[in-house]
Amino acid sequence: MPNIIVVAQQNNEITQLCSELNRYGFNCLMMNNDNDFEQVGTKTASLLLIEYTDSPDTEAVCRYFHLEKRLKIIALTTREKIDSLNKYIDDFIVKPFDTRELVIRAKRLITKVEDVTKVQIITGGIIIDPDKFEVYANGKLVSLTFKEYELLKFLASHPGRVFTRDNLLNQVWSEDYFGGDRTVDVHIRRLRSKIEDPSHIYIETVRNIGYRFIGG
Repeated sequence: MPNIIVVAQQNNEITQLCSELNRYGFNCLMMNNDNDFEQVGTKTASLLLIEYTDSPDTEAVCRYFHLEKRLKIIALTTREKIDSLNKYIDDFIVKPFDTRELVIRAKRLITKVEDVTKVQIITGGIIIDPDKFEVYANGKLVSLTFKEYELLKFLASHPGRVFTRDNLLNQVWSEDYFGGDRTVDVHIRRLRSKIEDPSHIYIETVRNIGYRFIGG
């Protein structure tokens, strides 16, 4: 039974969500920002589920579990806060929460299989190392979330090819993803901010269609 750390203020909504997750085979470990995260139980956790606010405390919690515990992180958020999600968030789900959608996303993050191929992808100024899950842009190591990494790797593996938002949702998020195509735009924007500068443009927007990787 996978352990999920839930960092949130306990209320009826969160209690019900945890109860439903338990029925799907997860074991929820309730915490809040005042807990000692080194306590017994976090060592065997597979995922962090956090009620997202754009406060320094929330970012500090995400940074700790991302860097120290190497956990994937899903944010419980609202549509208004999607654009403010910090760089440590791997995925998000908006209120009102759909438990089945959350379960699908959680399972995919927890059970994600490593790349079969370990061959580096080198194109333009981008180097993607599937063995280490590392990305270098213009010689510098870039910190990407899980989905940003998967999105870049997919696009860079098909340079010059145009993909619609639906294509990218199916390929990177899977065909049973419940979110809208705005998710793609949000991740593309965050990805660009990390790998591009005025002299190095890697992802091109194709008007009214989607995106393509042009390799700088």
